[in-house]
Amino acid sequence: MIAAAKPRPLRFPLARHYLPSIGSLLLLAAAPAHADALIDNVNGLTLNKAGQVERFTGLLIGSDGKVKRLLGRGDKRPDRGLDFRHDGKGRVMLPGMIDGHGHVMALGLKAMSLDLTAARSLAEAQAMIAAYAKANPDRSWIIGAGWNQEVWGLGRFPTAADIDAVVADRPVWLERVDGHAGWANSAAIRAAKVTPQTPSPAGGRIEKLPSGAPAGVFVDAASELVQRVVPPVQPRERDIALSKAQAILLQDGITAIADMGTSVDDWNVFRRAGDAGVLKVRIISYAAGIEPVLQVAGAGPTPWLYDDRLRMVGIKLYADGALGSRGAWLKQPYADAPKETGLGFMDDAKIRNLMVRAAMDKFQVAVHAIGDRANAQALSAIEEIAPSYKDDRRWRIEHVQIVDPADIPRLGRNGIIASMQPVHETSDWRMAEARLGPNRLAGAYAWQSILRAGGKLAFGSDVPVESPNPFSGMAAAITREDPSGQPFGGWQPQERVSREVALAGFTTGAAYAGFADDRIGMLQPGYRADFLLVDADPLESTPAQLRTTKVLETWVGGERVYVAK
Repeated sequence: MIAAAKPRPLRFPLARHYLPSIGSLLLLAAAPAHADALIDNVNGLTLNKAGQVERFTGLLIGSDGKVKRLLGRGDKRPDRGLDFRHDGKGRVMLPGMIDGHGHVMALGLKAMSLDLTAARSLAEAQAMIAAYAKANPDRSWIIGAGWNQEVWGLGRFPTAADIDAVVADRPVWLERVDGHAGWANSAAIRAAKVTPQTPSPAGGRIEKLPSGAPAGVFVDAASELVQRVVPPVQPRERDIALSKAQAILLQDGITAIADMGTSVDDWNVFRRAGDAGVLKVRIISYAAGIEPVLQVAGAGPTPWLYDDRLRMVGIKLYADGALGSRGAWLKQPYADAPKETGLGFMDDAKIRNLMVRAAMDKFQVAVHAIGDRANAQALSAIEEIAPSYKDDRRWRIEHVQIVDPADIPRLGRNGIIASMQPVHETSDWRMAEARLGPNRLAGAYAWQSILRAGGKLAFGSDVPVESPNPFSGMAAAITREDPSGQPFGGWQPQERVSREVALAGFTTGAAYAGFADDRIGMLQPGYRADFLLVDADPLESTPAQLRTTKVLETWVGGERVYVAK
């Protein structure tokens, strides 16, 4: 029931460009922002400050958009002084989900370009490229992402000739699903002036044909050889991309996200949305290195802006690449490529120097490390640096996919946060077996072992590499089975975690990882009223039910920002 409240729809920048794609996101006959409100008749649950599950049936929200009180079944409801009352109809209420590692602008830009995620073979990818080129004859470049040669069962990287067969008259540039490699056609290679004599840059690899000519795939740092000649995205397009990203995140129940690798251009988009009052998702920003963090934040992390919608808290550094493109830096050669050990992006001195430079100004450091050698490098750097800082630094390692079992105890020291993405395990386990061989899997995606060692977990999706759906992530964390139930019983099942740990990974753990645990991540008095109404209880659902959980409503700061059709 709604009383004394005039419906006020949300506004997103340039909404006319995407209104048909988000439907009911804008049809919000709900509370005005920051109204005193009671959300009643809910099956509510949250983790409290002691990490325990707390149940409630009503939520009282103050005029500041923060939780005033959790109400139990027998608690008296206020009968006056309310501007708004909403009947939850007995549905499940959860804290808003926090994606501990994602890429906001990449998600939005991917939604505006050619998406090859659904391609299950090279032939399907070629058909999609051809169809997109035909439908977009005015685009000087064909830009896209999402290809994965492992899914195609190709047994090799695709080549420029594979694209030339369907589009040869203009450049084509397609990022791999993990963002750690790009696939170009011959026109794009020519535009980039890459020749057989062009050397692979440090931290990158140009795939070559037997003749020595560039084959068409550019791994990690080599991608910049082509990326630098791709026409830049214009500010108006970036604003549209943020709108699309927010729509996707909110309908999946993501109310906050750690944006890993924020550029100055990205930050300007976020600020424009905040200034216009249309930044709804909370963004915890990690700049793409030292230079952008100094340009944006200067001498230390920014304050929280726009009612705790935006803050730049730290920097992201890269120690290596990705497993799928054999860029993950390993201690021993790849089982399926015995001459390769991956790509280390920095020597030990450089990574320490960058970490110290960031830490001097109290910027939080997040290091991307996937291979066991990269993880060992990051751990050693933290062990050397951490004793110099007595305050709470919350050193982060992103992904932590392959760790030497001997190094796992080190993840329980120095307050390190293992920022991991459960769906990577269910997507990658077959590839991981091929890349590593059967005898090097004990430290792969080792969530439970890290917990036993005293480590702290934060969960995310790495969107747009994977879907941002947190319920799929929770199901992966508790089963280590993919959506088809494979492998039966879970891959390396000893590394499964409980439902409570999975929920914490996407709420309190992710908030803690971003220095936001004093304001979001749980529903408690004084915390922002970010919550979801969903159709299933994640602590009582089967894995199949958990994966298909539907977000019915998403609320941020006491304002309803998404309603399912």
